[in-house]
Amino acid sequence: MAVFTLDDLRGVMRASMGEAVDLDGDIADVPFAELGYDSLAVLELAGQVKRKYQVTIADDAMLELPTPQTVVEFVNKSFAEVGN
Repeated sequence: MAVFTLDDLRGVMRASMGEAVDLDGDIADVPFAELGYDSLAVLELAGQVKRKYQVTIADDAMLELPTPQTVVEFVNKSFAEVGN
């Protein structure tokens, strides 16, 4: 079973936002809005996750995932469901 980490998400976030956002340090529980992500950027992040990891996060679900940690948990839950 694959495991999706916060570092994996950081890579996706850097790919979608570039270096415009500081993603170093403990960002797990920092709301996306505080990281400089508006709703459009969050939806783009979901698209990047789908393209790179083949995990679909519906738009309404993504908007209910307020922090990087919640996205990591969602992706790992999706991996677990596929593995069963």
